[in-house]
Amino acid sequence: MLFIMAAFFIFNIVTSIWAYRDSLRKGNSKEYSVIVLIGTLFFPIIGLIIYFIIRNDR
Repeated sequence: MLFIMAAFFIFNIVTSIWAYRDSLRKGNSKEYSVIVLIGTLFFPIIGLIIYFIIRNDR
């Protein structure tokens, strides 16, 4: 059980950092990217789904 919780925590951190870097790479401001980071950290599944929907593909 502890392993599953640790794996989910690490996955949450990795996806949050990825979303932050992806947001910066796509040309968004640092403030917007920090909001993306916080959103995906506190709401991991919903935040990532919302980010995939609203991100702009260039």
